[in-house]
Amino acid sequence: MKVTAIVPAAGAGKRMRQTVSKPYLLIGGKPILSYTLDALNRSDEIQEIIVVTMAGEIDLCKKDVVKRFNFNKVSAVIPGGEKRQDSVYKGLKSIKNEVDIVLIHDGVRPFLSQRLLKDVIKCAAQFKNAITAIPVKDTLKKIDKKGCVEETISRDAVWHVQTPQAFDYHQIMEAHEKASKDNFYGTDDAGLVERCGYPVKIVAGTPQNIKITMPEDLTMAEAILELSSKD
Repeated sequence: MKVTAIVPAAGAGKRMRQTVSKPYLLIGGKPILSYTLDALNRSDEIQEIIVVTMAGEIDLCKKDVVKRFNFNKVSAVIPGGEKRQDSVYKGLKSIKNEVDIVLIHDGVRPFLSQRLLKDVIKCAAQFKNAITAIPVKDTLKKIDKKGCVEETISRDAVWHVQTPQAFDYHQIMEAHEKASKDNFYGTDDAGLVERCGYPVKIVAGTPQNIKITMPEDLTMAEAILELSSKD
């Protein structure tokens, strides 16, 4: 079974209020992206990694991340698109060899465990499409346009979605091609697959698998690193 990982890492991260793009901000003295690629590079299930980054940061990615840390499974570093979905589609179109499963993982989710990687790939091999998610713990309220509560939503069937997400190559390619043709943008890749009528299975994720989006997330990331170093 051939598995190719696509890593969208083309976000400027304006909310971080930093001069450096999110994937290249440092935690524990190393770029965020390096932790993500290290997890993927060490996986026995993954044969190839394609990184999609900002056009002006391709050399930075190759020199300061891929070559510096010897991520030998990275076959290409390509320029991204205007939005994340465009970047993933570019990654899909850049796959040159026959592949069974495409795994998509955010470049700024650095705490990816090998167990989670194995679980989501195994689930995709069996059911075609699988995503990681964690159950919602907080009470959910649906509100109207005036900000008043309309109803309380049951948490039993609601999950917070994460990456990695793993898909049958032909189905995820079809989903992105259809979305591009229809000029449709979803909030994640699974949404595009669901739009084509294909089922998607849930794999239990982990709370530590955070996406670094806001400045306070860097503090949380440093805390997770410190705790993991004590294990």
